[in-house]
Amino acid sequence: MTTIPKFAAGNADSKPYWEAAQQGRLVFKKCLACGQIQFPPRHLCPKCWSDRSEWVTSAGTGRVYSYSIVRRAPSPAHAGKVPYVLAVVDLDDAPRMVTNIVGEDALGVKIGDAVKVVFEACDGGAIPQFQRALK
Repeated sequence: MTTIPKFAAGNADSKPYWEAAQQGRLVFKKCLACGQIQFPPRHLCPKCWSDRSEWVTSAGTGRVYSYSIVRRAPSPAHAGKVPYVLAVVDLDDAPRMVTNIVGEDALGVKIGDAVKVVFEACDGGAIPQFQRALK
């Protein structure tokens, strides 16, 4: 049995997403009517409103579209995590995703950097994050 992070456990639309993350896979819903790949997952396609969809596995690669380095903790729970990088990533095979850039070189991130997905243990499950894919 896979563990879903506590913050996501009550959402039936995203349960397969979190189960795949626990297995080290990044997945997205793809509409079987129009082909739209959606994120975040929802019951109806946001493009054509179809309820027919399937889960597809992403390569988990993309490029940084935008980012911000958070240097001031938004809450006491985050105090030990600053500075950290909050980013918008354009995935090669899926839509944009808001995420974190992690790793020793995360603070050196630049717009256009190639990134790849990694999974971080979080709240009893796993959450997709991204690392710079340096050459």
